[in-house]
Amino acid sequence: MSSKRKVIGGLLLVILMAIIVLFLRGNNSSDTDKSPDTSHVPVVLTPASMRTFEKLIVTQGNLEAKNYAVVSPRISDVIETIFVDEGDSVIAGKTKLFKSDSLKLEQRVEIQRNELSVARFAERQSAANLEKVATDLNKAELDYKRYKRLFEKQAVPADAYEQQESRFKQLQAAQKVAKAQVDLAAERVHQTESALAISQKNLADTTVYAPLNGEVSERLKEPGEMGKPGEPVVRIDDTSVVEVSAYLPSQYYSQIIPEQTVMNIEVSGIDIGQQVVSYKSPTINRTLRTFGVKCVLKNPPEGVVPGAMAQIAVVLESRKGLGVLSTAIQERVGRSVVFAVKDGIAHQVSVNTGLEINGWTEITDSNLVEGAPVVTMGQQMIDEGTVVSIQGE
Repeated sequence: MSSKRKVIGGLLLVILMAIIVLFLRGNNSSDTDKSPDTSHVPVVLTPASMRTFEKLIVTQGNLEAKNYAVVSPRISDVIETIFVDEGDSVIAGKTKLFKSDSLKLEQRVEIQRNELSVARFAERQSAANLEKVATDLNKAELDYKRYKRLFEKQAVPADAYEQQESRFKQLQAAQKVAKAQVDLAAERVHQTESALAISQKNLADTTVYAPLNGEVSERLKEPGEMGKPGEPVVRIDDTSVVEVSAYLPSQYYSQIIPEQTVMNIEVSGIDIGQQVVSYKSPTINRTLRTFGVKCVLKNPPEGVVPGAMAQIAVVLESRKGLGVLSTAIQERVGRSVVFAVKDGIAHQVSVNTGLEINGWTEITDSNLVEGAPVVTMGQQMIDEGTVVSIQGE
């Protein structure tokens, strides 16, 4: 079967070449009565040329917003109002997103304010009481010292002296109690101030503002639904900075260098051009044997948005060199050759091949020079020294 296929293939090739010859000569001949020259093999030439050859990993990737926020309520309560819809632009710290029911918290704030007023009044009262006790203690101390001198001179009875001494000591104790009451009142004021601040913070948290600039990409709840911390209400994406991510086989891990390796990116038919790899995963997935890479697109063109798919070609190696059309290369006697034409004669040239891209193959070691006319059609029918008829370039 194999030899039959080769014979059939050879016949088809001969027929095809005959058709091409007749077609080309029919177009170029000025004399329709002239018979074709069958002694020359018709060929088509393409000059060898300098080109950029790249070793690529072709894959697909996803586009995601580098900066995004999934925003949920800060308190558990019914969502009263949602101020934005999908597609709306928002400004960080200025645009209201949604508001939870605030009636209970407003009442709580008012209660805390009243309690703070009472606590501050009690603080002033305890301070006044301490001042009064201090005044009484000062008078009691003077009386005590005077009676003590009189008692030592036996000018007053012991009972009168002892009463003054007792009164002085009682007021000393009363002063300690008054000072403790002042400290207690001050602490109650501090506690009430903290409680008021918390209530005011909770009240402020009922209205949630945008945490970053961007656009609302999803609205996940509606007014009247219960909102809880951790349950998203809206998602915001900053589409001005997009991240392209892809996964590559583990064997290329050492060849990818962040801030050096580049990738060619195309999204929905839009050529983004070459972008530098900004991130390489620090580990390789044990199950899939792949690792992640990313690059950042700032201010991407219209149509290049999060969620789109990217066609990616990661450039592992790039160099400029001499190349020929890949179809020109033949295998003859176990080596790669091309046929160059000089003065109508085909000459076989041995070549060593390198990278291949877009139908062109790099020639790494050969006597071939830039601009040399190389046979790219009809090469299967010629050999060293064959006389050829050039049909086109």
